[in-house]
Amino acid sequence: MSLIPAAACNFTQYFPSPPSHSAVRFSVKFTVSCCSVSSPVTVVNGNVDLKATERNEIRLGLPSKGRMASDTLDLLKDCQLSVRQPNPRQYVADIPQLSNVEVWFQRPKDIVKKLVSGDLDLGIVGLDTLSEYGQGNEDLILVHDALAYGDCRLSLAIPKYGIFEKINSMKELAEMPQWTAEKPLRVATGFTYLGPKFLKESGLQHVEFSTADGALEAAPAMGIADAIVDLVSSGTTLKENNLKEIEGGVLLESQAVLVASKKSLLQREGFLDITHEILERFEAHLRALGQFTVVANMRGNSTEEVAERILSQPSLSGLQGPTISPVFRRSDSGVKADYYAIVICVPKKLLYKSVQQLRAIGGSGVLVSPLTYIFDEETPRWRELLSKLGL
Repeated sequence: MSLIPAAACNFTQYFPSPPSHSAVRFSVKFTVSCCSVSSPVTVVNGNVDLKATERNEIRLGLPSKGRMASDTLDLLKDCQLSVRQPNPRQYVADIPQLSNVEVWFQRPKDIVKKLVSGDLDLGIVGLDTLSEYGQGNEDLILVHDALAYGDCRLSLAIPKYGIFEKINSMKELAEMPQWTAEKPLRVATGFTYLGPKFLKESGLQHVEFSTADGALEAAPAMGIADAIVDLVSSGTTLKENNLKEIEGGVLLESQAVLVASKKSLLQREGFLDITHEILERFEAHLRALGQFTVVANMRGNSTEEVAERILSQPSLSGLQGPTISPVFRRSDSGVKADYYAIVICVPKKLLYKSVQQLRAIGGSGVLVSPLTYIFDEETPRWRELLSKLGL
């Protein structure tokens, strides 16, 4: 059986060349590597030269299938960046609000690989996918690290029974005397970069990995693995298969992220401006999630007097303070302003409490509406991006 070098981190790892079966077994030596360039681009001194490529379009990679795909399209739609795809069988689309931008629907792992190769400029994937297939590549730069969907964690799980019954931490797992060169800990995972890297760093010296498609949770019960490394959302599937997570066994907390090619940001004309617009739209929408505008009328003698009453209540301070303006009404003595309109922003979890507090200090005619966007003077993530680019 011949050995094929494979990518990992800080150690050299070899995968035996697989026969006709889907499972791949490999020993525990590890090495640093990055994704290979899979498309014809110009390389100068080991670097991809984007100026030498012929295309002028900016390419955005989006997941092509599954929950991540639908949630990504929903996010873009909520940010007024709806994707136009006339033919659902085609893998290319556009966003009318963003000129010179092509949308390419790809598998998440291919999005990462094509960002590295220069075939894509920007992409949305899970942090787990970025970490597994990006492997610390310096050209991959996080533009937004928390898009508020696709939440999960990459975790190691072991059986609740047998020799693992009293094992509740990675330290205890590593100290088990059962694991030897002749009888290593067998781990089933689809994460052939992050899994070995994590277990090596956790002090496990004798480990054997196998890759498998489908439900990994069945592997320990079938006797083909002692443990698994897989994505976990609620943990219900693990419990139903008599598996448990252990202390220190979480490799990565993941959610959807926006990632870009650093070379593209620096070299491709117009790309930095497009990224700025997308980032601002995302930030404004995400900041407004779960926020409500509350408007009420309140009798008072002056704006200052009304402000004192409002600010005496902890839930009514808003983002930076309440907005107070006079309400003019006609009476027998003429036009006067003895009521004031109050506008504040409150989070959903404090909505009812805020309404109660407004009523308690004389508020009436309370109106509530959800917020769509909250734009800052400048998003902090934009400043962070410019800093990473040295601009």
